[in-house]
Formats: sequence, C-alpha cells, structure tokens
Amino acid sequence: MTGTGDHEDAATYGATAQAAIRRPGRWWGRKGTAAKVESYTRISFHLFPVAQLVTALLSLTPVPARSALPVAGALLVHVALGLRLTGQALDWVAGRRARPRRLLYAYMACGFAGAAIAALVLVKLPDDPPATYYTACVGTYVLFLAFSCGLGVLALRTHRQSLVAVAVATFGGWLLGSALLPAPAAAALALSTLLSAGGLTLASRFSIWLLQAVYELDEARHTRARLAVAEERLRFGRDLHDVLGRNLSVIALKSELAVQLARRERPEAVEQMAEVQRIAQESQREVREVVRGYREADLYTELLGARGVLSAAGITCTVTGTPTGLPRPVQAALAWVVREAVTNVLRHGNAAHCRITLTVVPAGPRAEGRPAVAELTVENDGVPSASDGSSGSTGGHGLAGLRERLAAEQGTLEAGPAGKSAFRLVARVPVPADEVAESGVPGETAERARQELE
Repeated sequence: MTGTGDHEDAATYGATAQAAIRRPGRWWGRKGTAAKVESYTRISFHLFPVAQLVTALLSLTPVPARSALPVAGALLVHVALGLRLTGQALDWVAGRRARPRRLLYAYMACGFAGAAIAALVLVKLPDDPPATYYTACVGTYVLFLAFSCGLGVLALRTHRQSLVAVAVATFGGWLLGSALLPAPAAAALALSTLLSAGGLTLASRFSIWLLQAVYELDEARHTRARLAVAEERLRFGRDLHDVLGRNLSVIALKSELAVQLARRERPEAVEQMAEVQRIAQESQREVREVVRGYREADLYTELLGARGVLSAAGITCTVTGTPTGLPRPVQAALAWVVREAVTNVLRHGNAAHCRITLTVVPAGPRAEGRPAVAELTVENDGVPSASDGSSGSTGGHGLAGLRERLAAEQGTLEAGPAGKSAFRLVARVPVPADEVAESGVPGETAERARQELE
C-alpha cells in the first residue's frame, strides 16, 4: 500500500539521515552495542586495502615508471576488489546475503596475478639494479600475497581453508625467493610472507569470531527480553483466570439451575437469573480492572517487574525504597508511571543503567495543611542528546496520559534531560495525613513481589 504513509516514511528517513550527517556523534550514540562493534569492524577492514595501496605505492617509488606502471595497475584493481569484498563478506557473516564466491575468487586471482607481475618486473630489471629495486618489488610481491589471504579469509567458511590460503601464499614467497635469491634470502622471503599473511589472517579470523560472538550475545539479550514479556503475559493470563474461572463456573451452575426451575414454573428461576446477571456484571468489572491494570494496584509488583524486564534487556536496574503504607490510589498512579518509564527506557536511547527511587517527603512542621508527597524518580543514561527527546518527550502520548492519571490524584509529572546523556522522570503524588492504605490482605502475587523486592 502506497500513498501518504510512504511519503511520510520517506520524509522521516531523509530527515534522520540528514541529522546523522550533521551530527555524527548522535548517529553513533543511537547504535546498539552489536551495531557499534559491526561498524568498527567494517571501518577497520576497509582500511586494510587502503593501507596496502599506500604501502605499495611508497615502496614502488624507486622503481622506474615503465616497470612500476603494470604493478600499480594491478594494485589498483586488487584494492578496488578488496574494498568490495570486505563489505559483501561482512554482510555474509551477518547473515544478510549469500557468500560472495565469485568476488572472492576474483580477488584471490587478482592478488596472485599482481604478485606474478611484481615477480616478472623483478626478473626484467637491468643487471646490477640498486638494492631498493629488489626491496620494492619483493615488498609489493609480499603485499599482494599477504592481503589476498588477510581479506580473502573473510569469505572462507573454515579455519582449514584459511590455513591452506596461508600455506599457498608462503609457498609462493619461497618459490620466488628460490628462483631469484640466495638460499638465506629465499628463506627470509618465505618467512616474511608467512608472518605477513599469517598475521593478517589471524587478525581477520579473530575479528570475525568476535563479531559473531557479539551477534549471538545480542540475540540472547533480545531473547531474554522476549521471555520476560512472555512471562508477564502468562502472569496476566493467570490473573484473568483467577477472575473469570470461579465466576464462570458459578454462572454455568446457576443458569442450569434456573433452566430446571423455569421448566417446573418455579418463581425461584427469576432469582437465580438475577444472581447470574449480578455475577456477570461483577466479572465484567473485574476483567476491566485487570485490563486497565487496577486490579490489586500494588506498586511492589510493578517495581519487581520493571527490574526483571530491564535486567533481561541487559540494563542494570537499581530500585530504592518501598511503597509500604501508601494508599491504593497513590500506588496505582505510580505503578502506571513505572510501567511507562520502563517502556521508554527500553524503546529509546541505549541505556546501560537505570535507577528507580521511591521516597515519601514529609510535609514538615511549617507546612500546615499540606500533605506528604510520594515522589517516584526514574533516571536512565544512554540518551544521545537532550534536545532530540530520545528517551521521551514532554509532549508524547504516553507522558500525556500519565499526567492525566496523576492529575486525578492531584499529582504532577516532570520529564526532561538530567545532564549529559541522561534522562529523568519525576512523579509526585500527595498523600493526605489522614489517609491510610486500604485494608485487606494483599494478593499472593503482590505479596511475593514485595518479599522479593525487599
């Protein structure tokens, strides 16, 4: 489906891209840990061909232009293929595309062809050339072989294939040295090829292993978060079953009794149906309370759930204070604040730490007629910029709804930046001195949450 929605999405994407270009720091700050590691790895590997180009061109400076031109041409082609192979190989490692086999074979073939051209230039040098000629050609030869292995292994599946590539490169170095150089120099050339190709190969394989480990850890983190959500849904299902299970059984029993009485034309059938109607209305009210989150509006459960969900998402959560003695309406209002604040922490920014503090500020001896105030503070880091509202906006629908709920209890809500890369949400609800928490035994879930929280 196309239309206004697509134009809005395109406009939003364009604005985001322009903002990222203007503010690269914010673009980097919005990335998650896995995305940052991947970006760092991509940048590092794309610098490999650039380093090869600069090093080889500098080493070819002493060689005559007629001899160095073919080598430089092969070098440029090899570098261009290396840059393209790096991007596609890392996409393959991330599971976003198929393995770039043809590009890998072309890159390896170009590397060995460039090495052969460098060797041919070395053979065709005039008699008794300067030592710098030998050094330049041999160095370029080794660079072709080493970087062919170092970047080529990004698209290889197994460590054995990587070892074979290093062995082939080392053999190539020994082959050139044994044909043109004395035995000690040939051994040194083979050793330098082995160290160069082996070092680059080891660095590439280790980087790929580290990137895959980060991917797996990130997937495990998301899995834990999904499991936490599933557990919360199961809890909601249990609460719904507790509400409807008994009432539906009573409704079925009384309606069956009413049918039997009606068949006998007994007046008690009307009383039984009236009772069925009353129980159905009560069940409807209780279900509505469960859906709206007002059933046993106990702040203990919400605080414990917030700590569990944030911990599952890899965010360190610290909860300070307990809602002991707070009235039910105050607890219900603050429970909604906790729920919305945790949602914002998970959805916006890249938080690593979150602190939830609940305190009751007394009225004081001079504040006659003023009630105590229950103050809930939720503060998190990982906000890229205080001006872009990444962790929530004072005009957002979620925070606007919280203000309406708190206003019903004469409460207030403040939300905004708290220093560099931090966001703070503060909710205050007055607690009248003559109002105490509603009597009654707390539910099993709330009581267990209170014990775990304490």
